[in-house]
Amino acid sequence: MIKKKALVLGISVVLLSAACKTKDLKMTEEKKEIATEKKEVVYQVFTRLFGNTNTNNKPWGTIEENGVGKFNDFTDKALQEIKDLGVTYIWYTGVPHHALIRDYEAIGVSNDDPDIVKGRAGSPYAVKDYYNVNPDLAVDPANRLQEFDALIARTHDAGLKLLIDIVPNHIARKYEGKSNPEGVRDFGADDDVTVEYKRDNNFYYIPNSQFEVPDTVKPLNGEVTPLSDGKFQEIPAKWTGNGSRMAKPDKNDWYETVKVNYGVRPDGSKDFPELPVGYDTKSYQEHFEFWKGKSVPSSWIKFRDIALYWTDKGVDGFRYDMAEMVPYEFWSFMNSAVKMKNPDAFLLAEVYNPQEYRNYIRLGKMDYLYDKVETYDKLKDVIQGRSLPDGLSDIQKGMEDIEHHMLHFLDNHDEQRLASPEFAGTAEKGKPLMVVSTTISTSPTMVYFGQEVGEAANENAGFGTHSRTSIFDYIGVPNHQRWVNNGKFDGGLLTKEEKELRDFYKRLLNFSISSSALMGKFEEIQTINRQSTAGFDPGIYAYTRWSTTQKLIIVTNFSWISTSSFELKIPSDIIQKWNLKDGSYTITDQLYETAKPQLEVVNGEGKVQITIAPSESFIFQL
Repeated sequence: MIKKKALVLGISVVLLSAACKTKDLKMTEEKKEIATEKKEVVYQVFTRLFGNTNTNNKPWGTIEENGVGKFNDFTDKALQEIKDLGVTYIWYTGVPHHALIRDYEAIGVSNDDPDIVKGRAGSPYAVKDYYNVNPDLAVDPANRLQEFDALIARTHDAGLKLLIDIVPNHIARKYEGKSNPEGVRDFGADDDVTVEYKRDNNFYYIPNSQFEVPDTVKPLNGEVTPLSDGKFQEIPAKWTGNGSRMAKPDKNDWYETVKVNYGVRPDGSKDFPELPVGYDTKSYQEHFEFWKGKSVPSSWIKFRDIALYWTDKGVDGFRYDMAEMVPYEFWSFMNSAVKMKNPDAFLLAEVYNPQEYRNYIRLGKMDYLYDKVETYDKLKDVIQGRSLPDGLSDIQKGMEDIEHHMLHFLDNHDEQRLASPEFAGTAEKGKPLMVVSTTISTSPTMVYFGQEVGEAANENAGFGTHSRTSIFDYIGVPNHQRWVNNGKFDGGLLTKEEKELRDFYKRLLNFSISSSALMGKFEEIQTINRQSTAGFDPGIYAYTRWSTTQKLIIVTNFSWISTSSFELKIPSDIIQKWNLKDGSYTITDQLYETAKPQLEVVNGEGKVQITIAPSESFIFQL
């Protein structure tokens, strides 16, 4: 077990690097008022896995062996339980029709080649047909789009909104738009394949070459199939999704996909109109007007039309995969068009470069980006004993002008499960991380299905590895399945500890979506207490949040072995902002309402006696 003092390991180096990062990011622009009245909570579900009750979990198992979830598994009861958890949006991951190894020729879908598919169930980020949905998810594959339409309606009837993925940077190597609306030309149909680049080509080419399958492990674990021959015909070869320009990609490249050309020349220069200076402060309406009448690359129009198609169907927003691999001018073009059709659309982007955050928010008109390399990575460092939590304050300060746009999460399909040994180690140790992630900023919170019941992803799924719930295989999700309880969605098979964990998440998330303070001001009280409070142990982190109607003091204990007792200081500047007179005030924990200490204000300064158990958190309301 990591000893408590391991928390201080390398602290000087960590704090120095954090300070450098936040200094680079700091902007002089004043923080704008947040128009949103309440926090949003996104519940990400891997649609293929959500309703699967099969517990066989054979590595590389087929649908017949391991089962698969369907759209219809999201019953009225299931959706109501998700909403009651404190959720406002569901992100249905893996909905667009992607390449997979299953015979659907009877409904007019060609078979995919295992040599260019990852896993048996396939990657949801190798989309094969953008105008239809994954046939695996339908009870009647021929009727799959109608079944998804019905799910959209059920989701809305439950009082929830929904997101789906759009993957603009790359598409499946064997893309076939069998469901294109009338007049829509397929990707690459009009390309000049004799040249590496042309603005209106949808792909980049390697002229006079033939694609070669990379040297990978045998597809389907060596299972013999007619198409598993180590070959895939593609002449000329195209650039691979991650940008590889080799006709034979490396096994670690995204070889199942091809990169989409957005009018960025091979030398990196831009072959399209650029936004004028000052457009970082302009509205989406003004961005929309700017692009009217402009000549833009073919791929821009294709993806805009895809987004508008799903918007017309009632989808409330999108999660954009690897958005920073696509120029932000395109996002201005597409997102402004989406917002003109649905001003409330929720647009979330996967962007990992802090130096580009503001470009994608202000010029690309994204609503939200992943707060991965700042808050997420910091919390992971803290619980793994690599640093103190103090640097969280620097992160908040450094992103003060954009904090509302930086969505917080601890679990998703790309990352190691919070409860896995590779991350926090247990779901209990993850609790203080969840409290901080949810309450430290005004941004939305995201939860990955199964997180709320301690799913640790211990399975050997086949292509997918343990610690991450596989997105490539037909597999069951054990803790989540105990909550599903054979379709009852009542948690009937959960252990006592899992029920208590879900109750914790339910309390925290429901508080967050109703709290005005969490949409208000943030001020840390960490520094003063770290410097001068006896018993303020290394794993403690404390801060305040407030609005005109609600005042909160939040205290968390990242240590999973030490109970801490101390007299928490509330500095005079906060007491003044809260208009508190000298006297005694009862503050009540909003999670369990059992802790009710007294805040004593003497000579304009506040003090409150705190005793906090391992992995415990308090959200005290004045």
